[in-house]
Amino acid sequence: MSAVLNVLEAPANGGIAAPGSAESEFVFGTADFERVRRLIFQRAGISLGPGKQAMVYSRLSRRLRETGLHSFSAYLLRLEQSSGPAAEPEWQEFVNCLTTNLTSFFREEHHFEALAGELERRAGEGLRIWCSAASTGEEPYSIAMSCAEAPDGAPDVRILASDIDTRVLATASRGVYPADTRGLSRERLHQHFLRGKGLHSGLVRVKPELARRIEFRALNLTAANWSLGEAFDIVFCRNVMIYFSPITQRRVLEGIHAAMKPQGLLFVGHSEQFSDAGELFRPRGNTIYERV
Repeated sequence: MSAVLNVLEAPANGGIAAPGSAESEFVFGTADFERVRRLIFQRAGISLGPGKQAMVYSRLSRRLRETGLHSFSAYLLRLEQSSGPAAEPEWQEFVNCLTTNLTSFFREEHHFEALAGELERRAGEGLRIWCSAASTGEEPYSIAMSCAEAPDGAPDVRILASDIDTRVLATASRGVYPADTRGLSRERLHQHFLRGKGLHSGLVRVKPELARRIEFRALNLTAANWSLGEAFDIVFCRNVMIYFSPITQRRVLEGIHAAMKPQGLLFVGHSEQFSDAGELFRPRGNTIYERV
């Protein structure tokens, strides 16, 4: 999702012992896995497939070491019995462990071509854009670069970038990437980034004038009562819905619909389609929808 579950299955032996085997560091049985599936669904709306047991073991075993707990059952019991503000940091760590981020600059480039056309068509208008699964920042910065490259520089466009994973948001807000990162042309590197020197050689940082276009905010798409302010003209919600159950997908779509202006544009992932939500969104282009 942005912050999304890792779609890559572990290899047969995966570099770790099979969960629950004699070689495992921690016991991780089917009952533990089912508890994890239930908790991540309740907390983040994510539907973990039955084939994800090795991935979950690998991710959460790191958290067990960090907390000093010696079993999954003890860790999950701590989560289940905790509530209130004091419990939030560990719940956030749990969610962070079970999300990963497959992203790059200008991924699915046709979306940014369409965005550039929309910015040119609506030049001079004050627009709000929401990147709802910001991950490590490549997507919202790609949006910001598209705005900066518009004929008038799109000075009145404001961008909100959100994600459920607080770790990736911290990376995004820093705006530092390898100089050879995928998806960036030499021209864009020169125009929008500062090159690191000395100890920072081989890295680039987003220029301040680009970073100022974006507000980063932690947000759970499946939580009720978003408070996002003025309605959005454009929303990017790409490669997120595929990790939700149909019921959760519908609820999130309804929330996005309510957060958008009529005839606003919704950009989704290449494998996502919402033909059964025609009263909310109608097709406008290749994986682009218009709010009804």
